[in-house]
Amino acid sequence: MSRDGRISNLDLAERVGLSPSACLRRVQELERDGVILGYRARLDPAAMGVGFVAYLGVGLNDHSKAAQETFERAVARAPEVTECHNVTGTIEYLLRVECADLAAYKTFHTEVLGTTPHVASLTTYVVIGSPKDGRA
Repeated sequence: MSRDGRISNLDLAERVGLSPSACLRRVQELERDGVILGYRARLDPAAMGVGFVAYLGVGLNDHSKAAQETFERAVARAPEVTECHNVTGTIEYLLRVECADLAAYKTFHTEVLGTTPHVASLTTYVVIGSPKDGRA
């Protein structure tokens, strides 16, 4: 039931056809086993001051482990980067970046990515709508 992490144990037990005590034991077991990693809240981007969202394809000019670690440390420090994925294909990374506006994105693009070692290419895909977004 990944759609509703706040569902009561009683309601969950009814939905899955278990007794409440059996359901609670099963959920606790899934948490202990690392199947359930945690619970998240969905936040309203506008209420958080986010008016600009983009995905960035990032290519590195050095494909060594050290270069990747340097890049990953840099984006880990950047609060604008909400997701960082190491991917296969023509680029090394796909980032989700959330900023207040285009001016804030330009600052991030120039001051953070523009000064990060080994960054060879950046391709920005501005989000204009999200008809399906399954992130919690």
